[in-house]
Amino acid sequence: MVYLDYAATTPVDPRAAEQMIHFLGPEGVFGNSASRTHRYGWEAAEAVERSRQYVADLLTCDTDEIVWTSGATESDNLAIKGVAYAHADRGRHIVTSAIEHKAVLDTCRFLESQGFEVSYLRPDAGGVIIPQQVEAAMRPNTILVSLMHVNNETGAIADLDSIARIAHEHGAVFHTDAAQSASRLPLDMRRNRAHLVSLSGHKMYGPKGIGALFVRRDPRLRLQPQIHGGGHEWGIRSGTLPTHQIVGMGEAARLLSMERDTENARVADLSRKLLDRLMAIDDTIINGDRERCVPGIVNVSFDAVDSEALVLMLNEAAVSTGSACTSASVEPSHVLIAMGLGEDRAHSALRLSLGRFTTEEDIDRSVDEITGAVRELRDLTR
Repeated sequence: MVYLDYAATTPVDPRAAEQMIHFLGPEGVFGNSASRTHRYGWEAAEAVERSRQYVADLLTCDTDEIVWTSGATESDNLAIKGVAYAHADRGRHIVTSAIEHKAVLDTCRFLESQGFEVSYLRPDAGGVIIPQQVEAAMRPNTILVSLMHVNNETGAIADLDSIARIAHEHGAVFHTDAAQSASRLPLDMRRNRAHLVSLSGHKMYGPKGIGALFVRRDPRLRLQPQIHGGGHEWGIRSGTLPTHQIVGMGEAARLLSMERDTENARVADLSRKLLDRLMAIDDTIINGDRERCVPGIVNVSFDAVDSEALVLMLNEAAVSTGSACTSASVEPSHVLIAMGLGEDRAHSALRLSLGRFTTEEDIDRSVDEITGAVRELRDLTR
């Protein structure tokens, strides 16, 4: 099959997988990085810190600002709950948006059950949260603003610099989920003033089960740990570190630092070709603003076509109807509904996402099959 679901997960780059192998078996570096009395532990710790440097280089930050987690979902939970509980003495109001990943939305809903107030901003028609909306939502008791950098369904880009400035001006902590943007956009934490940034290994050609949270060195930033144990990661996140997964994510970050610009230029060309061909299908509508989104994520609706039925007809193309984390639901995309699209249009939406290993032939094969399937479904409903 042609894989066009990179926003759900990326394959591990073979170069990263090759590095991981050396940290698994009895002949490799399998030790516990917290073991300080022998070379097995020392070598594992060295590999962990080398990988931490690669991730720090990707974000243009210091190594002691990178905390390893199990993925972006845990990073989001640690950031949001950690700030909420640590800063509850000075306020209990949080600002987020209606188009966030479920890892953020469900965490905020849990905090509402704990007595916190949450404002859910709605995007404009292009799927973008405007900084002025954030400014208008701020209150004297606002302690946290959590808004994603790049939306996982539409590719819409938030203005991180402006939003971070607003949060700082109001004395609030700013967190952003950058799981979708790390492989597509530069992230310079010395220039941007975000306090907390969530990353996911498997969205950047690393393995699943590993992620990171950027935690800015700021004496005003307090973060209550959510996992307690051996005091790993400066006491912020306890648990034995999975060296092989960390090495995989570190190598993936190193490769991105070298190749991202060239790779994104190629993906942008493929995205334009994909969109041109999809728009040649009658009654196709773009969901989102193509001028304010990253290359590689394309979301369209085919009028009078149920996207779930469409996906079931595809044997050559692996695509999705929205976020992988909600793919088991028959409800329309919460992102598209929040953008003001009707349920019919949301139910007819298809997300296609491209990446490092996508080719022009992949585009041609997948669009040919999608075109035929759309026509067949429309013929059945006439």
